[in-house]
Amino acid sequence: MAITANSVTNSLPREMQQHTYSIMYEVEGKHWWFVGRRRIIESFLEGVSRDLNADRSLEAGSLNILDIGCGTGANLQMLSQFGAAQGVDVSVAALDFCRARGLAKVKHGAAESLPYGDASFDLVTGLDVVEHLDDDVAGLREMRRVLRPGGRAVLFVPAFMFLWGVQDDVSHHRRRYTLPELTRKLREAGMSVERATYANLTFFAPILIGRWLMRLTGLRTASENNITVGALNGLLGRIFSAESWWLRRMSFPFGVSIVCVAKRID
Repeated sequence: MAITANSVTNSLPREMQQHTYSIMYEVEGKHWWFVGRRRIIESFLEGVSRDLNADRSLEAGSLNILDIGCGTGANLQMLSQFGAAQGVDVSVAALDFCRARGLAKVKHGAAESLPYGDASFDLVTGLDVVEHLDDDVAGLREMRRVLRPGGRAVLFVPAFMFLWGVQDDVSHHRRRYTLPELTRKLREAGMSVERATYANLTFFAPILIGRWLMRLTGLRTASENNITVGALNGLLGRIFSAESWWLRRMSFPFGVSIVCVAKRID
């Protein structure tokens, strides 16, 4: 695989490697990374949904929401507390796992050509999605298209190419981002950034060292989601989740990921 300072340069499949979906379905309810990430995203969504409900004079839980790249459905379940949540994914296997969770409002489709009409949703999410796209700006433009005027997009993406690891390979990522790069691409797509910060500062050093050692030794696993210490999983999840408190009050100067709230510009 050819990797430059900013992206992967060779062609990759649109879906993740097939074995990763079953792993994700099994672990995303309990693995510390998924638990912590979901709590951070939920914290941002609490503020976003409050603002949108006020702007539209809606009752809580009335938003129309689309989760783009919904995967195996755990985030879609979380989103349902904020309104009527639907999901779309390019993977048929992922959608089968969604339906196994009892999530019926899911469609097969690509982020760059969403199977929905213009201005259909108050809120769209792309949670570790746009890094999978060959043309990420096209995907962001589609998010804007399906958003209603004044609608919001909440994104979560991996940060810094020097943190590239096995999970980027098996997930068929094209790139990892910096804040200025993501902000620029959102602007190109017709959205303005309301809030953006790095996240997962807590485990930045261990992940950097771990991935450096894996590159040095050639060690590879089927998925980094398999790498955890069972006895510490709950504790690690609580530690990571605690970043949601700090991120309500400040922005981090660096981290393993980026979380961003953007607004459709008209």
